Amino acid sequence: MINVSDQHAPRSLIVTLYGAYGRFMPGPVPVAELIRLLAAVGVDAPSVRSSVSRLKRRGLLLPARTAQGAAGYELSPDARQLLDDGDRRIYGTPPQEDEGWVLAVFSVPESERQKRHVLRSRLAGLGFGTAAPGVWLAPARLHEEARHTLKRLRLDPYVDFFRGEHLGYAPTAEAAARWWDLAAIAKEHEAFLDRHERVLHAWQRRTDTPPEEAYRDYLLALDSWRHLPYADPGLPARLLPESWPGARSAAVFQGLHARLRDAGAAFAGV
Repeated sequence: MINVSDQHAPRSLIVTLYGAYGRFMPGPVPVAELIRLLAAVGVDAPSVRSSVSRLKRRGLLLPARTAQGAAGYELSPDARQLLDDGDRRIYGTPPQEDEGWVLAVFSVPESERQKRHVLRSRLAGLGFGTAAPGVWLAPARLHEEARHTLKRLRLDPYVDFFRGEHLGYAPTAEAAARWWDLAAIAKEHEAFLDRHERVLHAWQRRTDTPPEEAYRDYLLALDSWRHLPYADPGLPARLLPESWPGARSAAVFQGLHARLRDAGAAFAGV
C-alpha cells in the first residue's frame, strides 16, 4: 500500500474524492465505498472515519442513507457551492490579458477582533495579496468566489469590494512582488512538478490505462494541484518573474486530467 501521509492528509483526500467523483454518484456515498476508495491511495479505515467526522462537524458532509439503506455521506449545499467555485479555478485556464483588480477593504470592530485573523486567512486562501493593512486585492475574476466564501462564513458585513486598476507610482510588476510572495508560490509549483511530472511522463509512455492505477495517480495529482490555483492568483505573465513554473505545472496537471480522469471514474464507480 502506498504511504501518502507525508504529502496528502486524509481529510484533504476525502474532499478531493468528492470533488472528482463523489458528487457525481447517485445518492450518498456509502461509508464502505469511501473506505475502499481511500484505501487505494493509502488511507486506512480509522483515518477515513475520523476525517469524515471532522468534515461533518465543519458542515461539509451530511449523514444520509443510500437507497439500499446503507450508511453514507452526501455533500452539504455549502460544500457543493465550494466545489462549484473550485472547478473554475482548478480546471480553468486563467486569462493572460489584464482584467483589472478586485479590492477587499475590511474593518472589524475591536470587540470582534478575533475575526480579523479569520478574514485575513480566508482572503489569503482565496489568492488575495496584501496592498496595505485592511486592503487586499486579487485579479477581478476572483470577485464572485470571494463573495460566496465570505458570505458563507458570515464575514460579509465587515468587507467592501471595489473594482479598479493600478495607477502607480511603482510599476505594477514591482508592486505585485510586494503584494504576493511570488518566490514561495513558485516553490509550490516546483514541488508539484517534482511529484507529478514524472508520473505524466510514465503514462505518456504507456498504451494501457488500468482504472485503479489511473484513479490513484489522478486523485493524488488532483489533491496536490487543487490548492495551487488558490495560492497562485493567476497573474498575467508580464507581472511574473522570468521562467515562472506555473504554466508548466498547469500543463502537467491538465495532461494527467485528460489521460486519467475518465479511466479513474470506472474504478470509482461513476
